[in-house]
Amino acid sequence: MKTAFPAASCALLLAGCVTNPADDPLQVKLNDIDARLGNVERVVSNQSLVDLSRRIDALEAQLRELRGNVEVLQNNGEVARKSGRDMYTDLDKRIAALEGGGRAASGPAAGTGTGAGAVAGAVAGVAAGSTAGGGSTPADAQAAYNAAFEKLKAGNYGEAIAGFQSFMTRYPSSDLLDNAQYWIGEAYYVTRDYDHAAQAFRAVGERWPASRKAPDALLKLGFTQFEQKHVTEARATLNLVVERFPGSDAARLAQERLQRLPPEAH
Repeated sequence: MKTAFPAASCALLLAGCVTNPADDPLQVKLNDIDARLGNVERVVSNQSLVDLSRRIDALEAQLRELRGNVEVLQNNGEVARKSGRDMYTDLDKRIAALEGGGRAASGPAAGTGTGAGAVAGAVAGVAAGSTAGGGSTPADAQAAYNAAFEKLKAGNYGEAIAGFQSFMTRYPSSDLLDNAQYWIGEAYYVTRDYDHAAQAFRAVGERWPASRKAPDALLKLGFTQFEQKHVTEARATLNLVVERFPGSDAARLAQERLQRLPPEAH
């Protein structure tokens, strides 16, 4: 009888040591900490994706602004070259006309003025013709375009839209109409007026399919359709960018955005 008591005591002690892990307070705390850590990791991961997406959008906006600045410089140079060629051509014609008149006259006493005075008069006539008569010039169109573009860069999107629209109305034959139409779309896009942005971007491709802005306009149309929750249309448009403009920056950005779109429903 004396040996039974220790054996029973050991059995009771062992039973007390073998507990259910689910009821162990330490294990419960560890499980809780593990679950909370998993939630934190998911939140951080999602937030990182959001931040990354925002940084990508910001970089894309900076890239578009840099392209716009380069574009303005290129346009200014082209306008200056064209104005110089036009003035030279007009001057040459005036001098030729004066020289022809001199040859047709009866002699030097006819007062045709074919010397330095005639050239000076021709130059004066060209200068007067470029400023008189109220007609618009390429320089006037460039100035109006630049003014609207400066509004855009300053973040005055409403004024920029109005400025570009006024420019398109006043200078319907300008070479910058497609650019103006594109920047109208950008201004609407930034202000989240996606319906008008889609119309403006679509108009670039419809009216100027060969424009340098056509790839970017089609790309931004796809972005706009995504913001409108038209994911199927956005995917089709972005795929069209890749198909029509392979190797371009627009195609690369379209491909990147396609990879971030939610998967198609089957």
